[in-house]
Amino acid sequence: MSESPCKSLDSAVSETLQRPSKVPRTQEDWSDEEEGEVAKSMRLNPSRVQRYLVAVEYIGTRFFGSQKQLNVRTVVGVLEDAFQKFIGQPVQISLSSRTDAGVHALSNVCHVDVERISKRKPGEVLPPHDPEVVKRAVNHFLQKNEGDIMVVDVRCVPTDFHARFKAQERMYFYRLSSGPEPLSTFEKDRSWHVQEKLDLVSMQEACKILVGHHDFSSFRASGCQAKSPIRTLDELSVSEVVPSLYFPSLTEREQSSLKEDSCCINLKNDDDLPVNTISRSDMPGTFNGGNHLGFGMRSTHRCYVVTARACSFLYHQVRLLVGVLKSVGVGDITMADVRRILDAKSVTASPPMAPACGLYLGHVKYDLP
Repeated sequence: MSESPCKSLDSAVSETLQRPSKVPRTQEDWSDEEEGEVAKSMRLNPSRVQRYLVAVEYIGTRFFGSQKQLNVRTVVGVLEDAFQKFIGQPVQISLSSRTDAGVHALSNVCHVDVERISKRKPGEVLPPHDPEVVKRAVNHFLQKNEGDIMVVDVRCVPTDFHARFKAQERMYFYRLSSGPEPLSTFEKDRSWHVQEKLDLVSMQEACKILVGHHDFSSFRASGCQAKSPIRTLDELSVSEVVPSLYFPSLTEREQSSLKEDSCCINLKNDDDLPVNTISRSDMPGTFNGGNHLGFGMRSTHRCYVVTARACSFLYHQVRLLVGVLKSVGVGDITMADVRRILDAKSVTASPPMAPACGLYLGHVKYDLP
């Protein structure tokens, strides 16, 4: 009798301990057109293969980008190693979206083809693993690595479902931290530190100029391989948010104890604030280098998030857009300059692009079967 498709994690992992050593990685960056040849080289029978759609999150600081490269640590390389340890044979990971060195992902998506072969009876094909087993097993091996990447979701999809070409929308976030003090250790490599104050309203006005259907040649890095610079930017917005590591002040704790049915942060006078801003009156400490902190307490930066949403983006488009918004926020350029940069249709007209550390791939949208 064949084994159950919902094979337990313990048995799946224990079998891998006696598998042969992993195959050395190659330098070649596989293109989408070469996938058919890759499948042939791995001798996978399409009729016996299960394709999984896999969502992963990672901190990009210690990755040399997402695409596989020789002798450096990459997202695809780490994932392929973990899958090989799980199933005992090499696989090819195809990402929906490439990310540069230092760029993070809340949810990047890839697909991988797996043919489950019996270890007891070589050549016997078994029913595919349940997606939850795949998730737990691959994470087991990922956490033995640096612990900065994790599978967050797995789903079975048809063999013609492509993580890149089936994507309907991609959403990126970019974090900026404003204030003269050095960034907290907890924020290092997670946000762009801007020492000057940022004018949120001006940045929001600049977004209105840049959003929509345009020739984004001014926001296209020289290495871009896209055939056309025309893109439709469905959303470009800036919001001020509570810092990611936020702890309630004494005032908030007291107010919370008086409202048993309240489970949210209590912010004062929100009705009097402009859209996309938050109250600072109850925040712990002071902001932007205030002088009324107790011993051992440090000032907190104001945190802003730029959201960019589109079907696809040009190379470095989001970081170039953020570079312009930051320049507007600190007063280096005006709204007229923003229009001039867009109309110039040359990346040389744009201010320096934002660093990689503040960029996050937030979500990839699909119409799943």
